[in-house]
Amino acid sequence: MQEKRSLIRIVRTADGVKVDPQGKMAGRGAYLHNQRSCWRRGLDDRLSRALKTTLSDEDIAGLTAHLEDLPEGDSDKAAR
Repeated sequence: MQEKRSLIRIVRTADGVKVDPQGKMAGRGAYLHNQRSCWRRGLDDRLSRALKTTLSDEDIAGLTAHLEDLPEGDSDKAAR
């Protein structure tokens, strides 16, 4: 468990899945740690389950672009 502020919120909106840096967007949300390893696991299937949606190719491309700016890490944390 970590403080909510140390996690990055991902939100399902009518326009698709987006990164919500302020944590205030309306929609079903999930949280990921600020590490590439966590995002890679989340993009496998866990994030789509947490958001109760199927990630489109566009969603995956947007999230992958954000992933590239994150530090590497060996966290055992998963999508929340």
